[in-house]
Amino acid sequence: MQMFRPAFGVVALAVATLATGGEEPLQLIDVKQIDPTIIVSLRYATPNNITGRALYPRNMPALVQSEAARRLARAQAMLRGCGFRLTIWDAYRPAAVQEQLWQAVRNEDYVADPNAGAGSLHSWGVAVDATLSDTWNNPVSMPSDFDDLTPAAMWRYRGSNPSIRAHLRLLQFTMGQAGFYGLRTEWWHFTIEEWRKYLPPEMAKRAAQVLGTSWQGRL
Repeated sequence: MQMFRPAFGVVALAVATLATGGEEPLQLIDVKQIDPTIIVSLRYATPNNITGRALYPRNMPALVQSEAARRLARAQAMLRGCGFRLTIWDAYRPAAVQEQLWQAVRNEDYVADPNAGAGSLHSWGVAVDATLSDTWNNPVSMPSDFDDLTPAAMWRYRGSNPSIRAHLRLLQFTMGQAGFYGLRTEWWHFTIEEWRKYLPPEMAKRAAQVLGTSWQGRL
């Protein structure tokens, strides 16, 4: 997976403890507890995704590692200063859901094999799928819809629409400033820079090997 870097005080939090099958359970928090102004619209909680069916409970929160949540809040603050808001399409993804995506698509160019490397980095709470909305919570024009597995979803927009180009550059720049990497084949996917430290060492090593070879553009 080729990653790109686009050019808080103490808060009392309810922490979700989730089993991973690894050495330690995940300690994740709801992004809304860090910044309630972030819009959460999890696409896998609806049928409006690549499988055509809901894969999450309707009330599923957007869960991430605490550092990722703080960085999302930083991105949100920057975006609000520009008249936009962050919308989260996906955050923590249970391994069982990753397995369902793999069964639906079964193409290693786009979906991470849950049995290879560390599976999807979403399943470790270190990656999010995000887009922009305006101050009235309306989605703005972007290069493609979520889970568009075509060249339209590439990191580098190749179209001629100046609004789309401006929106995408704003999202990429803001997320980069907040400490996230982007993904070459999915403009909406962002991974926290220090993702390796949130995985067991051997798992992180295996994941880095996969990410550095054929794992490009996986969900």
